[in-house]
Amino acid sequence: MATPGMGMLDGGVPTAQPPGTDMTGICFRDQLWLNTYPLDRNLVFDYFALSPFYDWTSNNEQLRMRSHHPLDSSQLTKMIGIEYVLSEVMEPHLFIMKKQKRDSPDKVTPMLAYYILDGSIYQAPQLSNVFAARIVCSITMFKFYEARTLIRLGVSRVRHRHLEGHYIILKKHLLRPHLSWRR
Repeated sequence: MATPGMGMLDGGVPTAQPPGTDMTGICFRDQLWLNTYPLDRNLVFDYFALSPFYDWTSNNEQLRMRSHHPLDSSQLTKMIGIEYVLSEVMEPHLFIMKKQKRDSPDKVTPMLAYYILDGSIYQAPQLSNVFAARIVCSITMFKFYEARTLIRLGVSRVRHRHLEGHYIILKKHLLRPHLSWRR
């Protein structure tokens, strides 16, 4: 059965989301499955395969169709393409699944990471997105502080001077009383 929002191939096989689709805001949880089966390192991949994050064209799915364990590293290293590996396990609460592209038996390129926390599956944000969000937050807070300071000073206490093509804000409370800014 396909998860809502996923496409379907002929034969009723669900397709993965298009590459580049940001799925960091999606949380997948199947409470019926969790009530039926224990979430451990042997069954976590089967649970992950139910989610919209799973790519049905992956090497792991090919292994499943051949009745091999989908996380068998001896089989995965012989294949080329997209694969999932279980990288960190803290049973039964936390599992980290990595999506990677295998170009050769020795060369893999990491793509995405997913974490399963107490039965809920999330896509981990990319590090560049985390840094960008933190920078935007810092700049916003700095601008808020600057605006709050100007409001506290009051418009009448702030002077603008045109100097060499640039406007400079001079704050009276920072100026010494003996300095004069008039010409």
